[in-house]
Amino acid sequence: MTVISDFYSMKKWLNHNKLLLTGAILGGVGGFIYWKLVGCNSGTCAITSNPRNSTLYFAVMGALLFSMFKKPTKDAA
Repeated sequence: MTVISDFYSMKKWLNHNKLLLTGAILGGVGGFIYWKLVGCNSGTCAITSNPRNSTLYFAVMGALLFSMFKKPTKDAA
């Protein structure tokens, strides 16, 4: 494979998963903001005690939420 074909396959993958990536980014930003404003100071909260955990958890939740709105393709039906 050449670099040009890799670029086009990556571009195709990005266009195909646009909603998933948008949800992950928005969820991650939301998770960091949630940790900053609400987070757990005592360290006993598994998700909100650490900014990495909170950001990763909310990024996954955002990706799952946004992937619900993806229209099914003809191949998947």
